[in-house]
This record gives sequence, C-alpha cells and structure tokens, in this order.
Amino acid sequence: MLKPEVNHEIVSKLETPTTFIKRDGAKYPFELFKLEMVLHALALDEVKLAVLEKITAKLAPQDVVSAQDVAMAFHDSLNELGYLEEAKAYVAYRKQDEAEFKKQTDTKNRLERLVHKDPTIVNENANKDSNVFSTQRDLTAGTVGKTVGLTMMPEHLAKAHLRGDIHWHDLDYTPLSPMSNCCLIDFKEMLTHGFKIGNAFMESPNSIGVATSQVAQIITNVASSQYGGCSFDRADEVLAPFAQKNYDKHLAEAKELVDDEEIAESFAKKRTKKDIYDAMQSLEYEINTMFSSQGQTPFTSVGFGLGTSWIEKEIQKDILRIRIKGLGKEHRTAIFPKLLFTIKRGLNLHPGDPNYDVKQLAIECSTKRMYPDVLMYDKIKEITGSFKCPMGCRSFLQGWKDEHGQEVNSGRMNLGVVTVNLPRIAMESHGDMNLFWKIFDTRMKTAHDALKFKAHRVTEATPLNAPILYQNGVFGIRLPEDGNVNDLFKNGRATVSLGYIGLYEVGTVFYGPDWEHNEEAHAFTIEIVKKMHDMCAKWEKEDPNHYHYSLYSTPSESLTDRFCRLDTAKFGKVKDITDKEYYTNSFHYDVRKHPTPFEKLTFEKEYPKYAAGGFIHYCEYPNLKQNPAALEAVWDWAYDQVGYLGTNTPIDKCYECGFAGEFKATAKGFECPQCGNHDPKTCDCVKRTCGYLGNPLRRPMVHGRHEEIVHRVKHMGSGLESSLANTEIRKNDEY
Repeated sequence: MLKPEVNHEIVSKLETPTTFIKRDGAKYPFELFKLEMVLHALALDEVKLAVLEKITAKLAPQDVVSAQDVAMAFHDSLNELGYLEEAKAYVAYRKQDEAEFKKQTDTKNRLERLVHKDPTIVNENANKDSNVFSTQRDLTAGTVGKTVGLTMMPEHLAKAHLRGDIHWHDLDYTPLSPMSNCCLIDFKEMLTHGFKIGNAFMESPNSIGVATSQVAQIITNVASSQYGGCSFDRADEVLAPFAQKNYDKHLAEAKELVDDEEIAESFAKKRTKKDIYDAMQSLEYEINTMFSSQGQTPFTSVGFGLGTSWIEKEIQKDILRIRIKGLGKEHRTAIFPKLLFTIKRGLNLHPGDPNYDVKQLAIECSTKRMYPDVLMYDKIKEITGSFKCPMGCRSFLQGWKDEHGQEVNSGRMNLGVVTVNLPRIAMESHGDMNLFWKIFDTRMKTAHDALKFKAHRVTEATPLNAPILYQNGVFGIRLPEDGNVNDLFKNGRATVSLGYIGLYEVGTVFYGPDWEHNEEAHAFTIEIVKKMHDMCAKWEKEDPNHYHYSLYSTPSESLTDRFCRLDTAKFGKVKDITDKEYYTNSFHYDVRKHPTPFEKLTFEKEYPKYAAGGFIHYCEYPNLKQNPAALEAVWDWAYDQVGYLGTNTPIDKCYECGFAGEFKATAKGFECPQCGNHDPKTCDCVKRTCGYLGNPLRRPMVHGRHEEIVHRVKHMGSGLESSLANTEIRKNDEY
C-alpha cells in the first residue's frame, strides 16, 4: 500500500466544501482537521495525504455537504485505497457512537446505575446527601430529566456533551424544565412591600426576628423554583431598618418607665442588640436545617460589610460571632450560608477605619471556620462594572442600569452555563498551536449553540411556573400572570455563561508541567481567556435579545472528574494531565505546587478581568488560629490585586479523641490522623469543595474532586516569612 510522506502545506491547499451540515441539520464550516483527527485515531497518519486527496476529490464539487456525504466519502476512500480493516473500524466506530447515544438516553439504564449507587451519579453534588429520601427522590427525577433532556436538545449538542467536548450543566433540571439558574434575590423589595408564598401573603415585618424568618422562607421557596444558588446581598443594610423598628419599640417602652433619655437609649440599644443576635442565629439555624425540593440544603450566600450605622455593624458582627460559635452542642462548622465579607478602603481596611474592628472579627472567623470569603470592593467594581456579591458560589452579574439610569443588581439572574473542555482541545491538537485554535473555534461555536438553546428554553416559562420569582418580587419586577418572563432577561439584565476548565493542563500540553513562570505560556493562557471573552461580547451584540454572554470560571465540582475520566478513556494516562485523575479548576495555579500566596495570586490575577462572569481565588494555609496577622497581611496585599478571595485552612475536628487540625486523606475518604475515626457522627470534616465548603464524610464527593483536594499543598512556603515582612513594610508605608 502507498504510504506517502505527509505534506501539511499540500493538505492545507486541498479544495474542500465550505459548509458541513450535521445529522440534526446544524450548519458548521467544513473543517479538514476533523478528518485528520479520525485518520489519526485509525493510525493512518502516514497515508493521511492520499486519503484526504481522495475524500476531497469526492466532496469538492459541492459547496455544501452533509454528515452522511462525508461518512460515505470517507468509507469509500479507505476501501478504494485498500485500507479495508480501517474502513470496517470506521463503520464500527459510527455504530458504537449511535449505540452509546441510545444507551445514554435510555432512562432504564441510568436508573439501574442509580439503584446500584454509581458514585458518578450519587456523589455528583457534594451538597446532596444521597442517603436521605428527599435526595433519592430528586436523584430519581434527575435521572429521568437527564435522559429525556438529551433528546430535547439538538442531537449535535447532546452528543458533544456525552463525548465530553462540552458540558451542559444541570442536565437533570434543564432542558426538561425551563428553570433559571442562580440569582441575587431582591430581599429589600420583598421585605418592604410584602410577598406571597402559597396561599399566604406576608406583610412587611415589624421586627428583625420576623424579617429573618421571612428571609428563610423566601430562600427555601426560591431554592425549589430554580436549580442554582441564591444570594442575600448587603444583608446588613437590608435588615437594618427592621432592627431599627425593634429599637424604636424598646425606646418607647423605656421612656414610659424612666425619664432619663440616656438610660432609655442604653436600655433600647441593649435589648435591640439581643434581638439582632437572636434573629441572626435563627437565620443560621434555619438555613442549615432546611431542605429544598431538590433534596439539598439551599445553596445560599450572604454578603455584608458595607453598613456603617451601629445597627448595621451589630448585624455584621453577629453574623461572624454566630459562625465562630458553630452549630449545636458540638459547635460544628456551618456549611451554609456561604459568608461574603466586603473589605473597602476607608471603611474597614486599615486600623483607624470606622469598621476595622469588624474586619478583625472576620479574620478570626476565617481562621476558625474558613468563611467568610472576602470581596475587595474597588477590585470587584473594576472587574465587573459595579459592586455586588456573587450569585451563590461565584457567578457575577456585570454592571447594569435600567431604563431610568438606575444601577440594578438585586433581582437579576443567570440563565445557565455550558463549559468547554479546554484540555481536550489541547491534546487533540498534539501541540500544534494552529490546530489548537482551529479546534477551539469549532468548540466555541458548539458552546454558543448550546447557550442559545439553553437561554431560549428559560424564556418558555410563564410567571405561573415560579410565582415567587416572577410575581412576588425575587426578580425585582412583579409580572402579571400572563406576563412575558423574557422582559426580565433581555437587554443585558440576565447573564448566560460560557464556562471553561483546565488552563493548567492546556499550558502543560504546549510548555510542560512547570510553565507557571514562563511568560510566553502565561500570555498564551491569558489569550485563550481573552478570546473567549471577546466571543461572548460578539455573541451578545448579535443576539436579538442581547443577553449578557459572560465568561465564567467554572467551579467544576463533578466536572473536574468527568472531563478527566472521558479524556483518559480517549487519550490514556497522560503525564501531568490525565494521570492526576482530575483537571485543575479554571485558571488556578497547579494545586500540587507550593507558591507563596502572593506568587499564586500574582499569577492568577490577570484572568478575572476577562472572566468577569465568575471567578474566585483561594490560598491554602496551615493552622492560622494562632497567626491571624498572616491572613490579614495576605488580605491587605490582595486588596488591589484580586476581587474575590477564599481561605483554606485546617479546621477538622474529631470528637472521639479531641484532635483538631487536618484530617488524613485516604483512598476511602478522610479520617482522624490520631485515632483513625471517620464516623460523621463524631467527626466534623470540612473542605473547600470548589467555591464553597463541603463535608465529605457526610456528603462524599466524586473521585476526581477528592483527588484534587488530596493533592493540594499549602501556600505557606519557605519564602512566606520574608514575603509577609515585605508586605508589612509596604502596609506601614501607606500609613
């Protein structure tokens, strides 16, 4: 058989059709590299040119060809050139691809996997306890939702998801249901004007205790009406007017008993402080004891820290004091709500600022409970266009003004996420940069198709599908029963997000595993993120509804496992890429290395300016309880560098032997290093799953995420002490 040398210049000049029509009718540019990839899989690289010349000769007379045309030309060309076994293998692959699609859309098959507790199903979400009936019911419904949902979307999108080219997030809920994703609840509007849940109309509360009770009810209902997280932004400022009502009531009562104004005010203030503490404690317990209809604790974040009145400061402090105290008689770490404390220059950043004492309490809380994560006020405004906390874990809205020129954040939402498998593109390119960008462009088109379909599906909801969202104030505007939900989404009010994963692995394909200090490699990965950002801007401009397409640094909880598993099956164990058994989250530094916090954040800080739709940084520390100054030094240095920063530090606790610190990672999970205990009844094991915390003993995570956590090393390396000293010098210079 003829085996000519491959001439890439000749290959690139072959005459080809311009348009390729997929089996479901989707139109794509005809890409010759896809045929080259199939030939590589068939081990026909040496005769690639001869095969391609014959295939294109059959197809070139046509400008538009179908998938069937290409498949026939490919098969016939192999046979005509004498590659009979390869032609059979190609046909067998096509049949296997169809059989796999049929299997994945078979509800019975997936239900059997659920019944036999396939860990990729039951441990997909670390916030779901698959042992309890409500979660089992949700998993069962989700199994049906996934198999049916795959048949509802265009076939080329379903197959791209199943192959692992892209990931359609929350397939168990959408497209079967036209649910939206995450949101910033407009609590101020709802608590001020009242709202309805079921048959009961809630009046505006006259105390902070009733206000927080209503907040908990709203959160529970919202969690059952969408599939993503929700946030209570500026909680201290929103709740303060209701605590003021407590104060006014107590002051009036005191004045009836005493004539001394100072004594009356002191009494009212003392009673109000207790009311605030009791209300915030009730909110903490209510959120942690609630289950949504999805069988999980509602994914809730609480943003606070900007209020300046004594009531607002008291709310801030009590949120932190209650978290420091812990839950129940064992004082366990609360997983939810996720706490988001805002640091702002002139308010609480430096000693002498009016709220600096609150920041000190936040530092103590982070050393003991990992939360709060911190939002840097000025940097968040710079990156996203306005200040607000994220929706749930990390999904940020961009700055947006309504038709009256008023900035609006609360009451807005996200319509869904689709994530692209970047490491796969890099491995498919075999280190060929030009081929990487060709494959990249094609995958972006597929992702765009998926996002358009996902967003359109949400517009098919009616206000009656989710009254709490559309009719009772959660989304800020109250629609009538026959209203159009798209009025709340279009013209940039809602986001729809393109996600990505594994920039570390992409860099490794082209520059080796230790590329973080290679300027060319760093610039290349930034260019990838910038290109995705620019594509999102183009999609938004071209979209008739002008949804805000935002670039999102995907949390990748189960996806860090799923993409790696699929790529291991496709490429084998590739050193420093698939052999780790996980992919690195979004733009993060390789978790196996130990830079100082300053080195890590310096490396990562350039990415969020392009990925403003979602991001978080974190640093790994040893026990910080005796060294809060170290954490403050990092926070202060980071203020002008990054917008959103989390703290990871050992806070595990064994109630059998009294050990406090970091549990030992084993193949079966985590255990006390002192006595081997791993019983969740007598252990409190808390790890940062991705953007939020999880308890892996109570709610196990997928294998890949477990491996990623196991491989994390501390960012308190040998250079930290001098780095902290230099940071302290810089801080003192500011004063």
